[in-house]
Amino acid sequence: MTPFTVLFTTFMSFLALAVSLPLSMRIQARDVFVPPILYPHAGTVWVAGQCHNVTWDTSNAPVNITNVYGMIYLRNNSLIDMNEELASGFDILNGHVEIQVPNVPTGHNYSLVLFGDSGNYSPAFTILAE
Repeated sequence: MTPFTVLFTTFMSFLALAVSLPLSMRIQARDVFVPPILYPHAGTVWVAGQCHNVTWDTSNAPVNITNVYGMIYLRNNSLIDMNEELASGFDILNGHVEIQVPNVPTGHNYSLVLFGDSGNYSPAFTILAE
């Protein structure tokens, strides 16, 4: 065999392997998980500086979710403050995480955004400044 034939045969073998590899792998379906936030709820009043457990319902979690690592941000008047990360890196399937209420102006239209698989909002609640 000539060096060209050996090189060509090797190249074609690797090409066949590369093309068939994705077909042989089983791709697992993933579901988006949007757990409803249970606390804080409408009527909740927090004071800046306090610590609270944010809780959400995990009872309907699918087996395979896209992202299990959560983040929580503060939202006020429909605007998410991406500079106000209250928690991150927690397991979304735990159903709770402790946060410290940030020092923000008193307001009655605050909510939390829970990111993991998707973003969902708590009902509006009140934060009182220190």
